[in-house]
Amino acid sequence: MAAVNRGGIAAQPQIAAVFVSDRSAPGGAGTYARASNSGVSDVLAPSTTRTWAVAVGVTTQLSSAVMTDGTQAPGELEQISAFVNTVDLEAGRDELAQPEALAAWLADRGLAPAEVSVRNADLRRAIELREALRAVLLAHNDGQDVPAGAALTLEAAAQRARIRLRFLTDGQTQLEPAAGGVDAALGRLLAIVHGAIADGSWGRLKACREHSCAWAFYDHTRNHSRAWCDMQVCGNRAKARAYRRRHAQ
Repeated sequence: MAAVNRGGIAAQPQIAAVFVSDRSAPGGAGTYARASNSGVSDVLAPSTTRTWAVAVGVTTQLSSAVMTDGTQAPGELEQISAFVNTVDLEAGRDELAQPEALAAWLADRGLAPAEVSVRNADLRRAIELREALRAVLLAHNDGQDVPAGAALTLEAAAQRARIRLRFLTDGQTQLEPAAGGVDAALGRLLAIVHGAIADGSWGRLKACREHSCAWAFYDHTRNHSRAWCDMQVCGNRAKARAYRRRHAQ
């Protein structure tokens, strides 16, 4: 199990939870740990994903975050990356295989209350949204337009969430869902997407172009050129295929 790394994380006013995992470990095991400004306390539940540690909760402000492979998305945009990465296509593991798993995932990240009720239809729509987001992230690799089907799925989720614009007393505005339950939780994810589009970071969140992987990652390169989640693994696979094609002709 990967060790908790708390350096560089600061929250205002508090950190709701920290996820720590090592996808390269046997079985991809990882943990959720409850945390506050004073540090990490008890372990909550196992899960599977890549190595990262990030505070969660839609209102949490992060001064910085910790990720061991350099693909950490800034602030709340990591929520979108984590959502897309709830399925590991290469290993065939899906964290959202059951309604109860979706309920736990949303609650652990502060997107829904612990008592949120999830039906099979809610799970189906959540997975549809996840894969629509993945399609958008894949399009980001080449600056392509959003696939029409993905756009329709995102729009339908926004409509179900009844996202509205609120004007706050401090002069700021905020998008928030007027719906409840899972629709509201998914609407909060879409509000994060809207914020990332507004601040220019959305196009840097991509999905690995290796067809068997499609893992979400954040492109920190100066020229936005990164196309694989891991150059040593997925990048080398793609180069090896290209080499074989050239020499087969």
